[in-house]
Amino acid sequence: MDLAELEVFLTVASERSFSRAAARLHRTQPAVSQAVRRLEDELNERLFDRSSKGGILTEAGQILLDYAQRLTRLKDEAETAMHDLQQLRLGRVAIGANEAAVHVLLPIVSLFREGHPDAHIEVRRIPARQIASEVLNRSLDFGVLTFQPVERGLASVAIGVDDLVLLTHPNHPLARREEVSMEEFGRQMVIAHNDPSPARERVLRLSEQRHAPINIQMSFPSLDGIKRAVEMNLGVALLPRRCALVEIGRKTLVAVRVPKLRLPRQVRLVYRRGGELSRAASAFLAAARTHINSAGGVHSEKS
Repeated sequence: MDLAELEVFLTVASERSFSRAAARLHRTQPAVSQAVRRLEDELNERLFDRSSKGGILTEAGQILLDYAQRLTRLKDEAETAMHDLQQLRLGRVAIGANEAAVHVLLPIVSLFREGHPDAHIEVRRIPARQIASEVLNRSLDFGVLTFQPVERGLASVAIGVDDLVLLTHPNHPLARREEVSMEEFGRQMVIAHNDPSPARERVLRLSEQRHAPINIQMSFPSLDGIKRAVEMNLGVALLPRRCALVEIGRKTLVAVRVPKLRLPRQVRLVYRRGGELSRAASAFLAAARTHINSAGGVHSEKS
């Protein structure tokens, strides 16, 4: 049986009229009648009572109606599945994160790309305070935060842990130390990010509580700017260790512990609760969970 002819049959049965069915299908009435006739010839049964004015189903027509409806539903489901597959292959995943969070995301992005090389991933630089609302209003599929979101309708999964460390030039007097106190840190010329963040607020609160104010003498709009300034020995900076792994490895920067300001931060991937994700976004979330499991869970960076 031809699915197109079954759809004509269903339209006539729904409209109870060959002429109304023809109008709805934007076809001529003879064309509709011929499609139904071909079905009847194939099945060797009358499907409509031609003696009535309307398109009244015969007993055979009533039996076929149920099967035709199921077949067309299966056709629609198959088309939807194929569309979803195409969206998965060519879909887009939008993620909101600050600069520091990108370093935690990269292994997950790499794993996701292995299975979905044609998908487009867009990581937008967005302040942490805005991320939850943009995920909820669907501007983003995911957000990356260093705290548990409190907004209803959001779920999250831990994807990493990072610690704050003091970064210095190799020739800086503190570079030879394994750790420094908050008071010693407070006496340094500190280079900071000029975009407020929850981590910065926590550090400032701790410094106030310990009466060890931080001497912020210079600020930049990017982590790269901060690191370059420290590499020029213009001051020191307190940043997540992950943000400077390359420079630490090259020995252009030295990481020193500040035990009272270490503040291990659990990095979380935030998304809408209730399965309201696209196929591509669902695949990205699965990649995140696979990465976590393969890494043996989320662990703090070693100092």
